[in-house]
Amino acid sequence: MGSRVKCCYAGNFLKTVKCWRMARGGDLTKNAFNSSELDVSNAFSSNSRRFLTTFTKSYESDTGAQFSNAKVSSLPKYVKIVEVGPRDGLQNEKGIILTSVKIQLIQRLVAAGLPVVEATSFVSPKWVPQLADAKDVMAGVRNLEQTRLPVLVPNLKGFKAAIEAGAREVAIFAAASESFAKANTNCTVEESINRFREVCDAAKKQNISVRGYVSCVVGCPIEGPISPDKVAHVAKELLQLGCYEISLGDTIGIGNPGTVRRMLQAVMQEVPASKLGVHFHNTYGQALVNIVVALQMGINVVDSSVAGLGGCPYAKGATGNVATEEVLYLLEGLGIKTGVDLAQVEETGKFICEHIGRASGVKVGRSMSRTKGMSKL
Repeated sequence: MGSRVKCCYAGNFLKTVKCWRMARGGDLTKNAFNSSELDVSNAFSSNSRRFLTTFTKSYESDTGAQFSNAKVSSLPKYVKIVEVGPRDGLQNEKGIILTSVKIQLIQRLVAAGLPVVEATSFVSPKWVPQLADAKDVMAGVRNLEQTRLPVLVPNLKGFKAAIEAGAREVAIFAAASESFAKANTNCTVEESINRFREVCDAAKKQNISVRGYVSCVVGCPIEGPISPDKVAHVAKELLQLGCYEISLGDTIGIGNPGTVRRMLQAVMQEVPASKLGVHFHNTYGQALVNIVVALQMGINVVDSSVAGLGGCPYAKGATGNVATEEVLYLLEGLGIKTGVDLAQVEETGKFICEHIGRASGVKVGRSMSRTKGMSKL
């Protein structure tokens, strides 16, 4: 039975993609957009890129936002998903989670095909008690050879502890905001860079890969908006330290297509797109459309968290990371390969939510189960 689906797309690209998937089966109509609504008749199955072109033009027309000049045909064929759930997703939970559950979570994510799973963090238990069992977690997953398992380290002491625990890759965390750096690491941005220089020098001697993070790339919970030039400066510093990849984090999730594009343009003046990843929180429902902007600008690395878990212990009110399930659903619809099994990730999301006693905020699983029989109507 043909279907006609309408949804307002402004401010929530996911709803648009969901409508497409719910009504898939035909071709995109010539006049897909009517004013600010998406109008799909029998929808489509293989014309995602044509759909995205139409969406982009309509969004720009209605909102004044400008996407990159890149053609939709330049979207990457493959995107590497960096799963941050076991670390970034769990660090802000109120209760202490069993070590065995964390190990099972990582094992499930690896089995689903995720190429990178951030396993834990070697920070002071005083600051992040939820990850105080980092050494035991690493002991339980160090035999998982098929996936990279980086761990977060705040300084040289944390680096040494991580290596002793069997870590083969580490991540360091800088900020584009002076106020956030002081609140998070009790030092200035430049002082944090100097600390990380020690870490990177030690890592080089031991042939350990280092991934860099820049937080507050759009806004800071203390300072407010952050200049793109500041973000570019910190990203360049991390690149010069030897980070093989730099993830740009919208820590409080206030980015939109316009602000994200301007930030990325500034950063790309100093760091090539091939060295960048993006890390969006979904506070204002903009994470997915911001990811599309990044893809259009040449970035093919996306951080996400199973079940949308996470936040920031130093940024009150910041909601979870963009959900891995929703990112996979989006990329699948755009014909972009990830090598990750969406169904297995959905089951993993249910698993961890049951163990931490909270409902998943992911819409993909609920929608797919509700519409599973639609094609039979």
